[in-house]
Amino acid sequence: MSTDLPPAITSRHRLRPGQLEVLAYAGGRLGVSAVPGSGKTFTLALLAAKIVLSGWLQPDQEVLVVTLVNSAVDNFAQRIAGILKREGLLPTFGYRVRTLHGLAHDIVRERPALVGLADDFQIVDERVAQEILDDLALAWLQGHPDALDDYLDYGLDPKRLDWVRRDKLPDLVREIAASAVRYAKDLELTPEALRQRLEAADQPLPLARLVAEVYADYQAALAYRGAVDFDDLIRLALAALERDPALLERLQRRWPYVLEDEAQDSSRLQEQILRKLVGPAGNWVRVGDPNQAIYETFTTASPQFLLRFLEEEGVQRRELPTSGRSAQPIIGLANGLISWVRSAHPRPEARDALALPYIQAVEPDDPQPNPPAERATVRLVLNKLSPEMELKRVADSLERWLPEHPDQTVAVLAPRNDRGAQVVDELRRRKLAVVDSLLRSTASTRQAAGALANVLVHLAEPQSARRLAEVYRVWRRAEREDEEAWDAVEAMAKRLRGLPQVEAFLWPRPYHDWLAEQADLDEAAREDLAQFRDLVQRWHGATLLPVDQLVLTLAQDLFTAPSDLALAYKLAGLLRQAADAHPDWRLPQLADELRQIARNERRFLGFSEDDLGFDPDRYKGKVVVGTVHKAKGLEWDRVYLMSVNAYDFPAGEPSDQYISERWFLRGRLNLEAEALAQIRMAGGLAAFYSEGEATLAARLDYVRERLRLLYVGITRARRDLIITWNSGRNGQVGPALALVALAEMFPDSGSAAGGA
Repeated sequence: MSTDLPPAITSRHRLRPGQLEVLAYAGGRLGVSAVPGSGKTFTLALLAAKIVLSGWLQPDQEVLVVTLVNSAVDNFAQRIAGILKREGLLPTFGYRVRTLHGLAHDIVRERPALVGLADDFQIVDERVAQEILDDLALAWLQGHPDALDDYLDYGLDPKRLDWVRRDKLPDLVREIAASAVRYAKDLELTPEALRQRLEAADQPLPLARLVAEVYADYQAALAYRGAVDFDDLIRLALAALERDPALLERLQRRWPYVLEDEAQDSSRLQEQILRKLVGPAGNWVRVGDPNQAIYETFTTASPQFLLRFLEEEGVQRRELPTSGRSAQPIIGLANGLISWVRSAHPRPEARDALALPYIQAVEPDDPQPNPPAERATVRLVLNKLSPEMELKRVADSLERWLPEHPDQTVAVLAPRNDRGAQVVDELRRRKLAVVDSLLRSTASTRQAAGALANVLVHLAEPQSARRLAEVYRVWRRAEREDEEAWDAVEAMAKRLRGLPQVEAFLWPRPYHDWLAEQADLDEAAREDLAQFRDLVQRWHGATLLPVDQLVLTLAQDLFTAPSDLALAYKLAGLLRQAADAHPDWRLPQLADELRQIARNERRFLGFSEDDLGFDPDRYKGKVVVGTVHKAKGLEWDRVYLMSVNAYDFPAGEPSDQYISERWFLRGRLNLEAEALAQIRMAGGLAAFYSEGEATLAARLDYVRERLRLLYVGITRARRDLIITWNSGRNGQVGPALALVALAEMFPDSGSAAGGA
């Protein structure tokens, strides 16, 4: 087995020493620690292409690449396909890129009956799942109005107690139910198993009993719909691998090489699924940055899975320590944070929050050199600011900076959505150009897939009046927000559903023209239907085109939003692949393929507005506002990090307060954490439950995660970084201890003016 790199890689890419070491991989287990901006995704894509090009695979085998988010699926696929195409190979064969959900879907689809599912099972998206859970949690609370009274602060007066029960407890119960049901599924605890264990428990465990009741009703609601949620999908994928050795053996042969990106966010079930697929002597490459693990709260995801893997016997270890993203002062600040956390954090238990290696600058002649240090700016604003004053200082700074830097990118990153929304309001008040795509919850473009699917279904069933009526609703979908206008759309759709013969409307003849016979329609309605008829006639004529061109033709008539048009291109490519793979398929089968996507069965393959990817370079001269979580994987020339105070970034000091601890609960209990602890005990993962211990452990976990979040925020900046803090609503919150420590380590970065 040769370790040489194919010319398609070496001739087009100048690789750094760490990348060359990774690409020398020839099999077995390999763990790679990568710093921000080191090109880990790029390197992993090159490795996948190398395996395909080197002839290590049989014709029926693929490299399996597993990544965290859907935008990375596209990134991987495009990079690998480009290399294979340059070598004259088919760009879509020899590899498969999936998110964990996409991989689970592939596995379960092999044999749905094996895990108790029908062949036509559906998958509910997060919105629907949350709506079901919200309703069930509220119903539980209405049926048990006093069940949580023992957890409420004993000092609440009766009037305030009633207000808490009415206005605060519903949201709390919803949050407990949502996180605990997800957690129970990750532990592979079914509602029945959880109930039986609670009956046998020698402790009352009231929060776990709450979860068990809501969980049972939730699974019943899914079963009624013939559906599963995304957490079920992962759990059932592992169950399928465990129950069918032949299926496991077949998949192990199909995917002899497994490459895992973003391994720092691996969960318990993800690791178990991949370990099954790899087998005891298989080929597994895990790449990640433990310092960027920021999605772990109330889940079983943890950077410890990657860190333990790196220490396993027989695992080859490599590092990608060099990064050309940031100027040296910003690299120094990020490395200073690592150093302080590991050696001087006041809570010794938190000193493992950040791991080595330190970030290293690239060589000066690197194709992607670090921005010049002399042009970089780092400002750590330590003077006390109220929340309003912090907003003003940041907005003032942007007003000065933007006109002088129209060709650069800038972002304002906050730890929470509500703070980001305040920034957006202030900047818009000042007439500054703002992009809030990384802040707001963007509407799912699954609706766009549904729109295209409905048109294709009509074209496949042209005699169905019901299908035609649905196409009319699709055509007028932009009016959904206007209740009065949408009532008119629904009325017209109902009229079309009553068509005795579709052709009498679409292809009228003398004395056989349905539209002409509708005497009660006014002129505007007649014109509307005539325009709709012309459009549908044109679509029927386009059915002679290849399916990808047909989809793009429909999209040009239906959509104007760039995200919807981008999605249409993606769907067109997918359907073209399906048509090539199934030459016998005609429009009905292709329409059904698209309908599966619209039903959300393939949402996790990359069909949402967020998942189409966000490119900061498209917004030069505009202010991108978002949360640090949403900014992961992105970079800007200038970054403002706001609200770096002891509330949003606590250090575990006795005076610290925590977002997840409600003021109306006794003892500052974190009921979400306590519920998960009770489930762990019921599930046999803990010998005893002691109230309050989970709350203390959750605080420490939160401290660790917030240190990593600060690290992620710092490493989003290329040239300029400004960090500010505010004293909170009551003026009593201090700066984050990490910010104070960094200001002491880098005294030249301090700023009393708050600008840059």
